[in-house]
Amino acid sequence: MVYFTSDHHFGHQNIIKYTDRPFENAKQMDKEMIKVWNNIISKEDKVFHLGDFAFAGQERIKEIVSQLNGHIVLIMGNHDRHRTAEWWGKCGFWQVSEFPIIYKGVYILSHEPVFMNEHMPYANIHGHLHNGKMDDNFHCNVGVELSNYKPIPMHEIENFFEAKGGVE
Repeated sequence: MVYFTSDHHFGHQNIIKYTDRPFENAKQMDKEMIKVWNNIISKEDKVFHLGDFAFAGQERIKEIVSQLNGHIVLIMGNHDRHRTAEWWGKCGFWQVSEFPIIYKGVYILSHEPVFMNEHMPYANIHGHLHNGKMDDNFHCNVGVELSNYKPIPMHEIENFFEAKGGVE
C-alpha cells in the first residue's frame, strides 16, 4: 500500500510546545511516533514523507529511519533544506526529492501547500501547516497532528478528494 505523512520533527523538543503535542519530551515523542508508524506500515509499503522529518544529526536520523517500516520517499520540507538531498539519502531513505512531485498524474506532493484552483487538474497533498487545514477542494494536509500521528493510506486521500469534489 501507499501512505502519506508529514512533519514528524523527530528529535525536536520545541515542537511539542509549538503544536501542543501530547508528549513529555522528544525521546518519548520519537518512540511513540515510531511505534504508531510501525503498527500501520508494513516492510513492503511505500510512504511519502512530505517533509520536516527530523531535527537531529545524521547518525540519529539513520537510526530512526532504520526502525521505520516501509520504503520511505522524502520530499524535503523547509526544515530539511539546510541539508542536501544526497545527505538525506545517506540517512536511509528510499528516495529523496528537493522539489514537489506529481504522483499518479493527479496529485502534487509537496511540503508547503501549492496554490491551486478550479482551472488546474491537480490536487495537493502537503504538510507544513501542522494543526491548520485549508478548507477547499484542492488541498489535503497530512501533517501528523491532524492524523493522530498515523500515516494516511492512499484510499483515504482519494476518498477525501472525492467527497470534496476536487479530483475526478
